[in-house]
Amino acid sequence: MGASPGTLIADPAARQSALNLTLISPEACEFVDNASLDDVAAACEQWPLIWLDCVGLANVGLIEDIGRIFGLHTLALEDVVNTGQRPKAEFFDEHAFFVLSMIDDAKTGRYEQISFFFGDKFVVTFQERQGDPFEPVRRRIRTSNPSRLRHRKADYLAYALIDAVVDSYFPIVDATGDKVDAIEDELLAAPRKHHISQLHGLRRATNLLKRTIWPLRDALTTLVRADASFISAETKVYFNDTLDHSIRLSETVESQRETMIGLIEMHLSLSQARTNEIIGVLTIVSAIFIPLTFLAGIWGMNFENMPELKSVYGYPAALSFMAFVAITLVVIFKRRGWL
Repeated sequence: MGASPGTLIADPAARQSALNLTLISPEACEFVDNASLDDVAAACEQWPLIWLDCVGLANVGLIEDIGRIFGLHTLALEDVVNTGQRPKAEFFDEHAFFVLSMIDDAKTGRYEQISFFFGDKFVVTFQERQGDPFEPVRRRIRTSNPSRLRHRKADYLAYALIDAVVDSYFPIVDATGDKVDAIEDELLAAPRKHHISQLHGLRRATNLLKRTIWPLRDALTTLVRADASFISAETKVYFNDTLDHSIRLSETVESQRETMIGLIEMHLSLSQARTNEIIGVLTIVSAIFIPLTFLAGIWGMNFENMPELKSVYGYPAALSFMAFVAITLVVIFKRRGWL
């Protein structure tokens, strides 16, 4: 608070920074783990395309040095270290800045912010911690049969990385859909109390996913419509495909969210219907026993002048009459459809 614009302040919980450098040309590629800034500066002069991946955001000085090497805007670097940014795309004179949330642990659904800078010959990514969906992209770069990634410029590499992040959402969304379908089948068979807690938990996770995916569409639309010299018209076609993926994701998530709301309402309705059914049965049982209790109360008063007290057949006659009343009420209730 109170710092001048462009001032980088690291989160105290941020991880220590490490640099992973990928060097790309049509003929060859190299991967340098734990690279130094000297390695980065030398690679900028020797290789036609480089991808620098900075994992961990604790070393503010290192991030500032990376910004100076590639000419990155200080306001964008400030957004890099201030995690929790809304997905967005911004353009500067010689590079673009793109930020979104990434699922770095599919099992737990853990999110982290990832930031992209790309210009004509470089892509720089900033991650909060280890773990990303970029291994398929790395394999494509390593392949002995050179792919498009080895022959095209930085905009296509940026597309491939962003597309990998967007596609990593699909397994999470599909798994959520399978869970919702399973809960729906169980609800229709026999609703249980744990279903409502499961649905509320899934809805919270889906709401978080929705807040992540919906603004991503606007950010990708900005990339598709951008008028920047370092983004070719052909790459915009690929960015548009990623935009279609994000739209499909957002529509699927919204559909799942509406389904969950419907299932929660259905659970409440089924529970209420079950409660009403139980109350109805208890009411009918009570209605059957009310006249029997009334008769037992009269005959149990034990007044001396009651004629039934001295009758030999009074007790069995009373029980028979009470049984007759109970059976008659049961028949009447069944004919009316109350049982």
